[in-house]
Amino acid sequence: MTGTTPKAWNDPNRGSKLALSQIERGADVIFAAAGFTGTGVFQAALQLSKFAIGVDSNQNHLHPGTILTSMLKRVDIAVYTSFSEAKFGTWDSGVQVLRLAENGVGWALDEHNRILISPEVEARLEQAEKDIISGKIIVKGYQE
Repeated sequence: MTGTTPKAWNDPNRGSKLALSQIERGADVIFAAAGFTGTGVFQAALQLSKFAIGVDSNQNHLHPGTILTSMLKRVDIAVYTSFSEAKFGTWDSGVQVLRLAENGVGWALDEHNRILISPEVEARLEQAEKDIISGKIIVKGYQE
């Protein structure tokens, strides 16, 4: 947790300090869901040969071999879906939730992290996605 003010999302030094503290306590992978502050997390992971996970968009290219993957928020899909619904008169105001089944979220696999993800792990991740979509695996929301 980097803080609750807008500055919390724009402080790479704080991100680095927090990541170094987590690494000192045994963390091997840190999920950097912290805006620009996350770049400090990436730097700390690089410095100590640990892994980080990017967020929102594909950040794998920032430190190839250090960024294990990136959690993708598919804003492109959300925008396209909303515009399409508006075009066809089916759009409705309110909260729209796009999950794996709607391709609203995902993870990034590309030339920058391919070496870190074995074919076996990739197959297991693909199966987990299918199991989540089918309901075999239940993912609870943060408020549940």
